Amino acid sequence: MNIIKRALTAADIEGPASGAVLLNIIPDSWLLSHALRRIVALVLTGCMIIPAVSDAAPPADAGPRSPGSETWAKGRILVMPRAGLPEEELAKILDAHGGKGRKIGQSDLYIVDLPGNASEKAVAARLAHSPHFKFAELDYRESPEFVPNDPYYGSAWHLPKIGANLAWDRSQGVGVTIAILDSGVDSAHPDLAPRMVPGWNFHDNNSNTSDVYGHGTQVAGAAAAAGNNGIGVTSVAVQTKIMPIRVTDLSGSGYSSMIANGLIYAADRGVRVANISFANQPSRSVVVSAAQYMKSKGGLVVVAAGNNGINENFTPTTAMIPVSATDGSDMKTSWSSYGSYVAMAAPGTGIWTTSRGGGYGAASGTSVSSPVAAGVVALIMAAKSTLLNTQVESLLYSTAVDLGAAGRDSYYGYGRVNAARAVQTAVGTTQTADTQAPAISISAPLGGATVTGLVGVNVVATDNVGVTRVELRVNSTTVAIDTTAPFGFTWDSRGTPNGVANLVAYAFDAAGNSKASAAVAVNVANGTVTVAKDTTPPVVKIINPVAGNVSGNVVISLNAADNSGAAGITQMLYIDGVLKATGSGSTLGYNWNTRPKSVAAGTHTIRAVAKDKAGNASSASVNVTVIR
Repeated sequence: MNIIKRALTAADIEGPASGAVLLNIIPDSWLLSHALRRIVALVLTGCMIIPAVSDAAPPADAGPRSPGSETWAKGRILVMPRAGLPEEELAKILDAHGGKGRKIGQSDLYIVDLPGNASEKAVAARLAHSPHFKFAELDYRESPEFVPNDPYYGSAWHLPKIGANLAWDRSQGVGVTIAILDSGVDSAHPDLAPRMVPGWNFHDNNSNTSDVYGHGTQVAGAAAAAGNNGIGVTSVAVQTKIMPIRVTDLSGSGYSSMIANGLIYAADRGVRVANISFANQPSRSVVVSAAQYMKSKGGLVVVAAGNNGINENFTPTTAMIPVSATDGSDMKTSWSSYGSYVAMAAPGTGIWTTSRGGGYGAASGTSVSSPVAAGVVALIMAAKSTLLNTQVESLLYSTAVDLGAAGRDSYYGYGRVNAARAVQTAVGTTQTADTQAPAISISAPLGGATVTGLVGVNVVATDNVGVTRVELRVNSTTVAIDTTAPFGFTWDSRGTPNGVANLVAYAFDAAGNSKASAAVAVNVANGTVTVAKDTTPPVVKIINPVAGNVSGNVVISLNAADNSGAAGITQMLYIDGVLKATGSGSTLGYNWNTRPKSVAAGTHTIRAVAKDKAGNASSASVNVTVIR
């Protein structure tokens, strides 16, 4: 059948009804005579746009993909080394495969460039089994899918369904920004222009975030199109700002590395909500880790569950909020993917939204149910700005309309979003201080073990709300900080003098409660390095942060090496000339909380100094910009 490609524009609605906000105020007879043959309702798949279909049957291509059907970037993979692995050791491991690492923003994630003759799958598999990496995976690509079928028409039925109209009396999303990681956003669209803030294009590495495909504009409009302006459509969070982050090429396809880059970019600029309307994201370790990074900064990441209509069998994660799609009868759509990973459900059929070029159209898919849920998150945050992100997440879940089996289930998660109840509850929430400290223990190595070289240290940490970071201290020196579960470290024992060393791990939650593990005593038995006359200073580097914007808790990581051995090194960390931390060995970690008002917004200088036993010293520094 022929698919009409032009969406409804404001010019299509003439006379007194011109610019009507909601389609359901236009007479059905007018629609049939003027628009029935001119409008196609577009369906957004888990990652791309396809014509909308009735919920009676899933799209023709909905179904499991064979493992061999996935594509990935040639010549690169993605890795996350364990906290504490020295940079020079990381470089050695990668060099054995001809790889060179590129750090992703202020995170612990790396893009590894491989030589042309390397097998990405083979190298990723080898590194994934290394004890010094949390994961290594391919840089997967999500491709567009088009399936012609009968058009589906709808109006803004979903807004009263989730109680958005009632929620607006108390919150319209003021003061909150949603990052839209997609194909860009049409910044000239009249319903989006007032809401836009600058973003970034990670495909071309420039500031041009224009929509090159159309998907991003539809997603942005579902979340935060301007409301009460007399034109077009109304969204969930009508006064929330939109940060466009382009992560795709001209065909609408993007790579995991670009999505991870986008999340870290948004998090480092204080954005508190991000939406990713691509399928498979809960199965991409690099994106899950980047989402956890954003969560550690006080944000929440909402993602599409996918449109394959199957149990995806993804591992559940607390780093992101996967959303399935429901219809007007509060039933999961036949094409919406499901599984234990699903956390929420939201309307996803016939959602009227913005389209590239200034028009409007109806869309269906988890690609729109996800931004609908993200809009509700923004309303909750704006209703009570003092709520922690973990409290916002808890309210989103606890106020949802429980559908399907009682409690959380594989089809609806905790239930369908209820904006009215969530906002009302948020406004009436009395802040109860979290005074419960996390529980923590070191599971490896065992007490009394003899260790040499690089040592894996595994930590088990839990909390009633959530652990935000774990610090590993060796003989009172914080050697590394891990912000992503499961918590684990690579400790360079060569930086510790031979003999007994005490390992203690500290767990912290968002409220600042902390708990130390029981000490684990191990015997360090490394060789010694003898230098007749040492006049060579140590080499010290600031691994994190790199020059750029920072916000919230900033993990500072220092590395030092010396010709006489790392055991004789003393490191000192200064921020704006004030000594903040000292320690011995090859690595030093420090958590810098930039939230207090005593830390001014603007430029700050981080300086590292390293000295060896002979008194030789060197330093390194980096300037970062604290943003609010």
